[in-house]
Amino acid sequence: MSRRPTSVDFHFDPMCPFAFHASIWIREVRARTGLDIGWRFFSLEEINRVDGKKHPWERDWSYGWSLMRIGALLRRTDMALLDRWYALIGTELHLRGGKPHDPEVARALLDELGVGAARLDEALADPTTHDDVLADHRRVTEGGGFGVPTLFFADGQKFFGPVLVNPPTGDAAVRLWDLVIGLLEFPNVYEIQRPKGESETADIGAALQPYLAGRDWVSIDRGRVIDLSGMGQLSSPQPATPPA
Repeated sequence: MSRRPTSVDFHFDPMCPFAFHASIWIREVRARTGLDIGWRFFSLEEINRVDGKKHPWERDWSYGWSLMRIGALLRRTDMALLDRWYALIGTELHLRGGKPHDPEVARALLDELGVGAARLDEALADPTTHDDVLADHRRVTEGGGFGVPTLFFADGQKFFGPVLVNPPTGDAAVRLWDLVIGLLEFPNVYEIQRPKGESETADIGAALQPYLAGRDWVSIDRGRVIDLSGMGQLSSPQPATPPA
């Protein structure tokens, strides 16, 4: 491309390890290019909901959905606050193997963020935070999307991915960005995927160990339970629907 985009909307679910690894990469791109990132939501709990289970907005506390409701409240004050919240809860789950989806852990993380644990109760007491998360979620699904990360560009184009672990840093991060945005020139290219053999599966498994230790749910891909213990079924990686 002759000119890089100056902004991108990055839809994420905080429970998704692939979105989190991609968020580390996109922040590196921002640091090196000045890219403006609009953080937006998407619910794997909802997209992978099994018939008969409650919608996430029908539960008193709902893992990723509730964490995003807190993020929605913080975003009303400052996008940078949501940026920091996502980085904090993502680090807790995907790098430390902690449980930010536990309300008490979430309260402690809000204190660490400097906004106070009471923000959790404020977010859950405000029904319009449901509306904010659902609006972002529907933006993806109404555009034909199904997972995270999903990137939206100013010209209306959108990509699912990149799906990655061990994100590149430095100049390599920018080279990957240039490869991704280069596809904007080719709107009829719909999919490209790297087959995963044993070595690739092992790399993914190693990177996901903290997430696997911290999660309290099974993984479901569009209604089908996925066994991540052997990391052999990651052709379309979509983690995490908690129980009703």
